[in-house]
Amino acid sequence: MGYSLKEDHFDLEEEVSILKRYFFGEKVDFSKIPISFIIGTDREKMVWKELSKIPYGKTVTYSLIAEKIGLPNAPRFVGNAVGKNPIPIIIPCHRVIRKDGALGGFSAGLPIKKYLLELECASI
Repeated sequence: MGYSLKEDHFDLEEEVSILKRYFFGEKVDFSKIPISFIIGTDREKMVWKELSKIPYGKTVTYSLIAEKIGLPNAPRFVGNAVGKNPIPIIIPCHRVIRKDGALGGFSAGLPIKKYLLELECASI
């Protein structure tokens, strides 16, 4: 089953502006971008909502996300939900790492994940 966005009912001008500022190194707040239009299971949406709370320049583990959503024994589920994130960067899945400190995976590839974390000056 593919994941997609609901009908096109929004203007992307502000979102594009926020992304441009982000890539020019400005610390931006992606939480201003609505994500309620995303299609996924209720549990996936719980993961994506929690990912949206990770501060710029910080990293957290898959295990911590699992604990925060009330599924402490499900870091693998979290990893799968992270991999299905339909809007990486805006829902900052690149900020999630393995508990051993390794980067883990990223839908756009590990070099991009590393680049994004370095852009944010995150400890990796």
